[in-house]
Amino acid sequence: MLNRILIILFIILLGNGSFAKNTGLIFVSNEKTHDLTVIDPNSLEVINSIPTSKRPRDMHFNEDRTLLYVACGDNDVIDIVDVETQKVIGSLDTGPSPEAFMFSPDYKYIYVSNEEDSTLGVLDVNDNVIVDTVPTGAEPEGVLATKSGSIVYVTSEVADMVHVVDAEGLFVTENIFVGTRPRRLATTPDDKELWVSAELSGEIYIIDTTSYEVIDIIKFSPPGFREEDVTPVGFRINKEGTKAYIGLGRANHIAIVDVKSREIEEYILVGSRAWEVEFSKDQKTLFVANGLSDDI
Repeated sequence: MLNRILIILFIILLGNGSFAKNTGLIFVSNEKTHDLTVIDPNSLEVINSIPTSKRPRDMHFNEDRTLLYVACGDNDVIDIVDVETQKVIGSLDTGPSPEAFMFSPDYKYIYVSNEEDSTLGVLDVNDNVIVDTVPTGAEPEGVLATKSGSIVYVTSEVADMVHVVDAEGLFVTENIFVGTRPRRLATTPDDKELWVSAELSGEIYIIDTTSYEVIDIIKFSPPGFREEDVTPVGFRINKEGTKAYIGLGRANHIAIVDVKSREIEEYILVGSRAWEVEFSKDQKTLFVANGLSDDI
């Protein structure tokens, strides 16, 4: 997407399940400078920069967090970074313009949204081959595999929908219409609800994962900003399933939402264009990547 060109801080990787093994280091992908910034979690100082393929985006660690996988949109690859040496040691071929991805629960496969050919690619991690593709709506974005591994959810920015993909048969079983330009997804800890950020309509859609019906919609009105400034993308639900922390994009705020009541408890002013968010390991700190002020 064109507006991504303006975003330097695409995603932060840290927190429970995302800290580099035994280091606590914070990794930030920089789309415009084609590298990763490495930050010390204690001093919050930049300690390294790792060159990658062009336009690094989404990132995930392997199961033991010794390797960092980075989707690089302009080179059609997922780079593999050795966490200890902080160097790229290989790459996996993807479809055109990989946007976001997620490992299967057994870490044998990667599900990746290929923006330019409107597919969900399925990669064999060990053999480095594309084993299958699933057609999606135009500009697929967020990808989420369920804990059981039976379902993969994919958003389509242009079609304004969430695709429900059978992970075994690799076909779409449901198409769920949501708000304009859906981006990221997350399930509540009990897997009963799927939350989806809709960037251009400025909403969070909440979907029942049994019926696949939209059961609630959350709108935001942070102080001092127009409705069109509210452009949520990245968000996290805490491990207790009680609070959701939602970046509001150009509205420059984080919204804290009570998961059960859907009530907005607080707006916190942050940097310019709050794009991605991530917890520290103990979930006492929330880190926010601000795409237009180029800071955290």
